[in-house]
Amino acid sequence: MPMFERRAAEDFVFKDILYEKGEWLARITINRPEVYNCYTAFTLQELTTAFQDAAWDDAVAVIVLTGAGEKAFCTGGDVREYASTYTRRPRDYWKYMGIFAGAVDVIRNAGKPVIARLNGIVAGGGNELNMACDLAVAAEHVTIRQVGVRVGSVAAGGATQWLPLHIGDRRAREMLFTCDPITARQALEWGLVNRVVPAAELDAAVRELADKLIEKFPECLRYTKQQVNFWKDLAWHQTIGHARDWLALHFASLEPYEGMNAFAEKRPSDYLGLRRKAAEGGSSEFLWGPYARSCPSCQAKGLPEGFAFCGRCGARLVAG
Repeated sequence: MPMFERRAAEDFVFKDILYEKGEWLARITINRPEVYNCYTAFTLQELTTAFQDAAWDDAVAVIVLTGAGEKAFCTGGDVREYASTYTRRPRDYWKYMGIFAGAVDVIRNAGKPVIARLNGIVAGGGNELNMACDLAVAAEHVTIRQVGVRVGSVAAGGATQWLPLHIGDRRAREMLFTCDPITARQALEWGLVNRVVPAAELDAAVRELADKLIEKFPECLRYTKQQVNFWKDLAWHQTIGHARDWLALHFASLEPYEGMNAFAEKRPSDYLGLRRKAAEGGSSEFLWGPYARSCPSCQAKGLPEGFAFCGRCGARLVAG
């Protein structure tokens, strides 16, 4: 089979996404509506596979990315996966970020226009996927927000790099710092989406925009996209490697532990409790304090400062 021979969408067996091709369109749908179309590492791998196929398929002129159902386009990474996996094995977050960056790269480098069909909530990494696309059409009920600093992370997978380009520095800082949502109309006024329509007209609006793109020269479109990508590429390549490493290290600290677990447990994060620890001279980086104690009984070292008993032999630790 030739390397670039066209494949039918039905040839692919996906679990977390839906993939359709026809009438010069490829439609890729994140199909996890029960969790507001958040993605796992596995979801991102499937997205990458589908986008790569659509990029290579000469019978595809435009790619549409959307989410299943009407409640959410995409709400970013699955925080439960973060809490159960990456706070326990921070080095694996570095691997995960490589998968995420690859998914973003294949969208930006697809060589053909990608339209984000925003059918519901756009949050966190979902907005980073939105900004990785070339154009966006939103239903009227859509809201868009970043959530990084609410859950113990930093939105450095596209938002810190690209929001200032889309909406300006001050607006970007407000979205990133406060995590407050904006409406679809605000997003239109600020330049984060191209069109806003009633939900019942969303598919027609996406199709109308796609038809305009189909009636253009493909090689010229491809190179126009490459040229327009310049500022996004510059910001991305200057920062994503650093972000990948820093976030992996950060997952070993208290902020993501508290933020991710609070989200998974459906309780408020204890932001002030962490601040008080630092203000009162304690440790805001470690759950039970720095690894500063030793056991006089079994000679174990590196025990957390907040432990009253040795975690190895159970002996009481002497304050000092």
